Amino acid sequence: MRKLHKEEAGISKSSLGGEPLTMKSSALDSVGFLVVAAIFGTQSHGYEVYNIISPKNNGGNVQETITIDNEKNTATVNIHAGACSSTTVFDYKHGYIATRMLSRRACYILKMDHKAIPALDQLERYIYERKALNTMYSNKYTWVKYNPLQSLLTDVKWFLFGSPIEQLCKHVPLYKGEVVENTRQLGAEGCAKAGLLGIFGISVCADVHI
Repeated sequence: MRKLHKEEAGISKSSLGGEPLTMKSSALDSVGFLVVAAIFGTQSHGYEVYNIISPKNNGGNVQETITIDNEKNTATVNIHAGACSSTTVFDYKHGYIATRMLSRRACYILKMDHKAIPALDQLERYIYERKALNTMYSNKYTWVKYNPLQSLLTDVKWFLFGSPIEQLCKHVPLYKGEVVENTRQLGAEGCAKAGLLGIFGISVCADVHI
């Protein structure tokens, strides 16, 4: 196969990783595999951003923006859904997940279960497959409960959670969440959806058994 010059392939520099990621449609048929390889080949040079738009059950759309930072070993998910918007940080380096919900003006944090949560490179592959190949979608959620009176963290040692979670949660109340296996254990109401929808969704519920 003859070597393509930059002008022929229509290569432009990515604003994120500094690597060529975009090609004109005329060259896609012959180098489609190389495009996929290029997407995953820049992981060590910076971060990747994915945008996913999904239909809601009651009409309309939900937009998710996922930023994977390979240097900090984190994934940040922004869900744009009006009053139900949220931001979730998966910090693999420190082993915590934190989610901040616009409607509640609060953050919820839980210890990361590495057996249940895919590794960062695997998570990125799931995101790519869901976006490009329309697979890996699931309505399954990890249910998390917190007690409004007993779960509030007052003396927070931010170095344990890492700077991305500190930046997300420092100026709002921070509650410690607990994963429950059976939703009948909750005795909860007012659950809110967050996390990575369709792949690792999180449903945060206030435990009313006080």
